Amino acid sequence: MRDRDLRRWKALVQDRANREWRELSREVVDELACHLADLHAAAIRAGASDGDARQKALDTLNAASFLELSKRPRARRGGGYVHDIRIAIRQLAGTPVVTIVAVLSLALGIGANTAIFSLVNSLLLRALPVKDPQQLALLKGGNTDSAGQSSFTFAIWQELQRRPQLYDSAFAWDAQRFNLANGGVAEFADGIWTTAGIFDTLGVRPLLGRTFTDADDRRGGGSDGPVVVVSYAFWQRRFGGAADVIGRRLTLERIPFTIVGVMPPDFFGPDVGRRFDVVLPMGAEPLVRGKESALDSRDWWWLSVMVRLKPGQSIDAATEALRGVQPQIRSATLPSGEWPSQDLDRYLSAKFTVVPAATGNSPIRLRYGRPLLTVMVVVVLVLLIACANIANLQLARATARRHEWSVRLALGASRWRLVRLLLTESFVLSLFGAGLGFLIARWGSQLLVRQLTTETVTVFLDLSPDWRVLAFTCGVTVATALLFGAAPALRAAGVAPMEAIKEQGRGAGTGRPSVASALIVAQVALSLMLVVAAALFLRTFSKLATLNLGFEPGRVLVVTMNAQRAPLEPSSRMAVYERALEAVQALPGVERAALSPVVPVSGHLWGTAVEVSNGAPLANNRRTAFRNQVTPGFFDTYGQRLVAGRAFTDRDRDGAPRVAIVNEAFARRFLNGSSPIGHTVHLPRAVTPEPDMEIVGVVADAVYRRLRDPLPPTLYSPVAQTTAGPSTTAYSMSVRTASESPAQLSRSIADAIGGVNRDLTVTFRPLAEQVNASLTQERIVAMLSGFFGALALLLAGLGLYGVTSYAVSRQRTEIGIRMALGAAPGSVIRLVLSRVTILVAVGVAIGTGMSLWASQFVSTLLYGIEPRDPATLAGSAAILAASGALAGWLPAYRASRIDPAQVLRDS
Repeated sequence: MRDRDLRRWKALVQDRANREWRELSREVVDELACHLADLHAAAIRAGASDGDARQKALDTLNAASFLELSKRPRARRGGGYVHDIRIAIRQLAGTPVVTIVAVLSLALGIGANTAIFSLVNSLLLRALPVKDPQQLALLKGGNTDSAGQSSFTFAIWQELQRRPQLYDSAFAWDAQRFNLANGGVAEFADGIWTTAGIFDTLGVRPLLGRTFTDADDRRGGGSDGPVVVVSYAFWQRRFGGAADVIGRRLTLERIPFTIVGVMPPDFFGPDVGRRFDVVLPMGAEPLVRGKESALDSRDWWWLSVMVRLKPGQSIDAATEALRGVQPQIRSATLPSGEWPSQDLDRYLSAKFTVVPAATGNSPIRLRYGRPLLTVMVVVVLVLLIACANIANLQLARATARRHEWSVRLALGASRWRLVRLLLTESFVLSLFGAGLGFLIARWGSQLLVRQLTTETVTVFLDLSPDWRVLAFTCGVTVATALLFGAAPALRAAGVAPMEAIKEQGRGAGTGRPSVASALIVAQVALSLMLVVAAALFLRTFSKLATLNLGFEPGRVLVVTMNAQRAPLEPSSRMAVYERALEAVQALPGVERAALSPVVPVSGHLWGTAVEVSNGAPLANNRRTAFRNQVTPGFFDTYGQRLVAGRAFTDRDRDGAPRVAIVNEAFARRFLNGSSPIGHTVHLPRAVTPEPDMEIVGVVADAVYRRLRDPLPPTLYSPVAQTTAGPSTTAYSMSVRTASESPAQLSRSIADAIGGVNRDLTVTFRPLAEQVNASLTQERIVAMLSGFFGALALLLAGLGLYGVTSYAVSRQRTEIGIRMALGAAPGSVIRLVLSRVTILVAVGVAIGTGMSLWASQFVSTLLYGIEPRDPATLAGSAAILAASGALAGWLPAYRASRIDPAQVLRDS
């Protein structure tokens, strides 16, 4: 029987040699045939069917034939790597389920890393697509907002413009949305007010037409009238890419502008995170804003300033030169009004600074920079978990292929040859994952940018792959291949010739900690970190989403009325707004409505210094409060509870005693919590003096600007009694409707306002959407961390299941003997689960320590929860332990169902 089998295998080997390989020696054919016959017989004895046993032998034949090809002369060895790839693809195709799982794991890991890195690269690293961006610099030292952006008055810009020796060239700009509609409901385009030097300073040339000249930037427009430059995307969207667009008219804020140029498609302006549709010269600004032009105000901080350094000029030298003329610039641009001496001293001493601006200016960089880097760490950890999982899969496959490696070594292959083959398989697997992951990254990064965009803020990031993204993807691909390919390659290098054949595919566990166990511990530890992070961010989002706002946003529609282009004197605008309010209140479906310059959670604020009669002594920096002007019915419109006193009425008008309503936080700060009713409020630093106001009511605290901000002391005064305040160019009307979908009344409200004055520009936004948009950062971080935390949990569970299943298969004989000696199925389950428990416990212990250490880096992203929250740690550990118990119980249950008689027969 054996001679017949040997002849059959010899014939098969010789036939394969004649068809596919070079001629083999008789000794090689005989040795291969003997190995194949032994493997076939061993597999039959192990319980495999004849077909499976034959396939196993044929797989070895393929491996052995590759060994012979590798022995060709060195001149032909260059093609060995191609054969390595071919055999690697064949091996991966031989286990399709394992390969698909590995490729998908890698695709998710590599894709997530590439997607987040694309955002990080675009927001933080990528230089502006302009000439010599490393020579650009931003001016700092103006009025700094919460996003870290410095702004300057037009007067300061004029003083800088008079000193061209400080820099090579410069420009000032401000981003604004422009209305394309001629009246009624607004249609917006994103735009930029800028001085004429923008295009020369950036070194950008138009695709069509021309850019601005100094003549175009004259106040009121140049000889050609008001002109505008449009972006490539706007040209395509608005004009269909028409070749005759130059010279056409474009109406902005009801003023016709002549299009003189179209910019190239890769130019999006100086602001990273924004993309312009139109660029208007600064000189045209008075045409739009009229008497309220920002060019004439020394109190309007609105401009950003960018300069191009002189050749050879350093940042330090530019800063030193600017500070040399700083006293003259500050003295010549003193704000108007009666400023307190300490405020004037602070203004005169504030230092100008020049900072590098190769990566442009970015209002969203400070807001999203840290969250993106945090998510980047999360996806790196997910990729490490995926690599550990794949390494365990590869180790399991490696054990099954020990017979193949022993044959190769017996036939003369070097150990480096085996390592190279295994690493080639790892690289091929990683390349497949990277290819699919790159497609996922392109889709995922664009999806994330769309999530950042809200109705009022359009976020644009250039996500086109550059050398950094490609290098990052290639680096991640190589790193992952080495991470999960090193362990099986080293195991292959340690195989002795004929070892696997002698073992005949069976054996017991080694009885010592294995590489697979160490990988599982690492997976559990990293997974715990991610689950803890996900829980912290999800709880932060939940707390903010369910925060008691102090008002009811559900059925409130915010209607912004803009009278900038209406032929109205500023003094008569409020009367028009009040008539519009009466018209809207009379509409069916409108329950209440009120006017105010500031609406909650809009990001806008109006602060003022406050003195309260018989108030508590406070430091100067705590004697401030937020402010709002409202009409009667405002608190009812928002559902804001009146705590004490009375609300405003129609009698609180000009000529009546001046009154105010404050919130509870105001009473706590200025009166130590005692009743403020009857106390008098004085505004000591008002630019326009106002009479003192008597406090007649107290309302419950409510969110003012942002959900994260502490509830601020807030002072409310009647619109009809206020002699000073924000510009009346735009005013908000808050409308509470009977419908759960307040936007349904937009058309009827627009018609009612149009019936009062058709020159008012109207925009609508449900307050609930405004509140929801304020949670964009928290929502994205919670969504991403939650998804990747769940993915890490799944990968850890799969890895634990795989290792436990493999350990059970290795201990099959031992378990069978235990059961034959009387061990109950429950004791077998406990035996298997004890190993799982140890691995999970060690991983949880390590992960807890790592989580406690890492929590310090995410504290600023949390709200209402401590970064080292014990409940979060305990809950995450419990979830991970439950997942591990489930993953270990399934193979443990199968082990308890082993037939001892069958195991003893097989042994």
